Amino acid sequence: MTFDDATRDRMAAIEANWDERTPIHAASRFYDVAGRDPESWFADYEWSDMGDLTGRDVLHLQCHLGTETVAFARRGARSVTGLDLSSAAVRTARKLAADAGLPIEYVHANVYDAAEALPGRSFDLVYTGKGALCYLPDLDRWAGVIKQLLKPGGSLYVVEFHPLLQSIGLTPRDPGDQSLLLRKDYLAGRGAAELDATRTYTDGPLLTGATVSYEWSHGLGEVVTSLVRAGLTIRSLRESDEIPWPRWPHMRPTATGFWRLPDDAPRIPLFYALSATLDPESLVSL
Repeated sequence: MTFDDATRDRMAAIEANWDERTPIHAASRFYDVAGRDPESWFADYEWSDMGDLTGRDVLHLQCHLGTETVAFARRGARSVTGLDLSSAAVRTARKLAADAGLPIEYVHANVYDAAEALPGRSFDLVYTGKGALCYLPDLDRWAGVIKQLLKPGGSLYVVEFHPLLQSIGLTPRDPGDQSLLLRKDYLAGRGAAELDATRTYTDGPLLTGATVSYEWSHGLGEVVTSLVRAGLTIRSLRESDEIPWPRWPHMRPTATGFWRLPDDAPRIPLFYALSATLDPESLVSL
């Protein structure tokens, strides 16, 4: 991983922030690691897009507690590996997998170092997302790592918060106002945004130490272009108005267990799912 000092410092801050978040998340009602079905984190179309996992080698990048990683093992994957920047998250994920009796390998590494952390390994499916890409400063480098990790003909599946959702937020003019207005960049170009917050997105106690983190904006065009430049072929790109948990208090639950804006609100994309494959012809550039 070769980044300038400022970027390395920011990624170190992100790692420390997630190390402190981990025990809060592991004990939270939000994750409910002891009771929630791991497959409930997935929309039905995700399983349809990814196809049968039986006999396939799966890598989950930026896996956090491994709450979703477990589902791949239960779906019949031949091998399942999770990788995360936070050593605390990796330790917790290993314990959760062991308690469930599942042979999942978890690796502690920065995503940009994933190929070195998994020497000689390649995978049929690389899965990532749901709040992962905003912590990456350079998507071209990320796409290059994906290319190194995929087998010829292997697939990348990215399921992420839509950059439109990332750029809007509640800006109430009075206590009952639920207007959503543009508050953050949709597109990249202005560098890292510094966030200093004592509250994480789950229930539980406040952060007391590593409260500073950083995020980078990435438009949908940037995501697609980085993968195409790396030699991957985009197979599908979905946009959805449902997300796995309520981003704003006025969202309504759906029959599938996901959440959407009220019926009288405009339908806007909140989530996207991108499938891409590594065609053998692209390997000549490696």
